[in-house]
Amino acid sequence: MLGISVDSLHCLAKFKEEQQLNFTLLSDFNKEVSLAYGSLYENFGYNMKGVSKRSAFIIDRLGIIRYAEVLENAGELPDFGKIRQILTSLN
Repeated sequence: MLGISVDSLHCLAKFKEEQQLNFTLLSDFNKEVSLAYGSLYENFGYNMKGVSKRSAFIIDRLGIIRYAEVLENAGELPDFGKIRQILTSLN
């Protein structure tokens, strides 16, 4: 499992430590991954640019996308139940 954010490496390291996460966080500071996966807002609040949408993807070992959820509302969370279900089915 990997987490990807448009935040800098320094910010991600601090966040990982504070949240005690047990998985790797990658920086998409140049927004290339967010753009490729259709999860970048054209405009965010206060006309901010370069903000990534909250998203969840499950990509299997063959590189096939098994689940994709890109949320338009930044206050929502992905469907963790559905994610668990799909991960269980891939084992």
